[in-house]
Amino acid sequence: MTVNLSIKAVPEDWAERLRQRAERNHRSLQGELMAMLERALQEPPDAAPQAAPLPLAGRQRGTLSVEEISQRVTERYARLPPPVPGIPTGTEIVREMRDSRWS
Repeated sequence: MTVNLSIKAVPEDWAERLRQRAERNHRSLQGELMAMLERALQEPPDAAPQAAPLPLAGRQRGTLSVEEISQRVTERYARLPPPVPGIPTGTEIVREMRDSRWS
């Protein structure tokens, strides 16, 4: 038995990139999406999720300088909320556990 799936509100640039990918692989858009799903489903079900890559702004992978990487990481994690007074941070919890084992 087969099931029909639908994806709504796909951004136009994504749709165009999918069309181009399908054309490069000599497939219909439907065939390309099925191939992508098949590859994704071949992963073990307990595989750890992969983090979304940082945008490369049109550059080749591996061409960022250390300063650029540092800036992007800082920008990405600057949105984290500040620690709440009275609630230990992860670092403090790990230090306390480590210190309790060695003292």
